[in-house]
Amino acid sequence: MISNVRITLFLILTCCLQFAMAQDYPNKPIKFIVPLTPGSGADIAGRIVAKHLTDIWKQPIVVENRPGAGGQIGTQAVIRSEPDGYTLLVQSASHAANTAIYKKLPYDSLKELVDVSILGVTPYLMVTAKGGEYGNLKALIDTAKSKPGSIPFASAGVGSSTHLVAEYFAQNAGLKMLHIPYKGSPEAIQDTISGRTAFYMAPINTVIGQMKEGRLSALGVSTSKRADVLPETPTLAEQGLGNFNISLWFGVWAPAGTPPAIVEKINTQIAAVLQIQEVKDQFAKLGITPNPMKPNEFAKFVREEISTYQKIVKEADIQPL
Repeated sequence: MISNVRITLFLILTCCLQFAMAQDYPNKPIKFIVPLTPGSGADIAGRIVAKHLTDIWKQPIVVENRPGAGGQIGTQAVIRSEPDGYTLLVQSASHAANTAIYKKLPYDSLKELVDVSILGVTPYLMVTAKGGEYGNLKALIDTAKSKPGSIPFASAGVGSSTHLVAEYFAQNAGLKMLHIPYKGSPEAIQDTISGRTAFYMAPINTVIGQMKEGRLSALGVSTSKRADVLPETPTLAEQGLGNFNISLWFGVWAPAGTPPAIVEKINTQIAAVLQIQEVKDQFAKLGITPNPMKPNEFAKFVREEISTYQKIVKEADIQPL
């Protein structure tokens, strides 16, 4: 009986302490760690949100890029940090893809991180050289079917989301194609412009400039709805690929053990920031749609995405890294 009373008192005190911590949060600078290079979609979205959270909380948010090992270096830094809400991970769909493509990660992202909030979603844009061999999606599919395994496509690296989404396209179209991995988006884009590769499944914000300059043309967008930033470009689903629907997304995570009240507070404030018209306008120019979710909804979404990428890897017979 005494033990039960002690346990109850301990739980009450713990809850009170966590509530007090949340009430006082934040009372010092916060760090956003982005495990990707500057200028990546997650980096840009994270910086936009960080600016407005700084204004609301009156505490500076420092965005720190720690790229390397497919995002593992920055992710590990967050996992090893104090679970107090002052060090947060800002990552892309690669967070889910990594779980599928790496044989053994040095961490368990589902156990060692807490899903806080999604920032937004954006389509992948299937681009090809302007005036090149593939004037439309049908031409690409017909050529690839006539030359199985020989038509090359670009990606930002083996196991990157751009690689897996392209494999997803090939699976849905019944194609066998030749994967050409690059060190990143700039190289993949350049060789697609030159015609060395047939297409690149690009994060939309990385190729809008080249589209406007007339160096790339779009064959389709990866989501079920057309992109507001390119309303004239049809979806892949519209062009005969059934229920094709996959997106690039950006989110925020905290180390496991972060008090739920702090997680909820961060989630609520991010949701408020995503409703600011200036943020909506900045996101829209990049083809990003704000998509606020509660932590439990985001956790469910992440697990569904992991399952999707695992299926893609298995069906494409990609050997885990």
